[in-house]
Amino acid sequence: MMKVLAAALVAFGLTAASAVASVEDQIRERIAPVGKVCLQGEDCGSAAAAPATASSDGPRAGDEVYNAACTACHATGAAGAPIVGDAGAWGPRIDKGMETLIDHAINGFQGMPPKGGCGSCSDEEIQAAVQHMVDASQ
Repeated sequence: MMKVLAAALVAFGLTAASAVASVEDQIRERIAPVGKVCLQGEDCGSAAAAPATASSDGPRAGDEVYNAACTACHATGAAGAPIVGDAGAWGPRIDKGMETLIDHAINGFQGMPPKGGCGSCSDEEIQAAVQHMVDASQ
């Protein structure tokens, strides 16, 4: 009986140690640096990394930006956002002028954060999204 108990404890100990090691490896992987600085004259490995290429065909269209970043609030009315297509809600805003609408969209206004929370959107893309919403709401 003691041998069985001892064997079970050893097996449990090995399993626990393996699980802890696995978790530690996962943590090290998550907090590892994403890159390293290589100064001229240093041996930084056998091959230099190719520079990252940005896939950019220019700014996205207004409907693309709206669908990616604006629909969460402007399709539901969350946080008091005017719903796209609701001329009554958009009319007074449109009357203030496109400059004001674009300024509010880029810099934030009342419940809306700057750029509607789309940190990767350019000012030009935000402008296109505003124009898309205005066009759909007149």
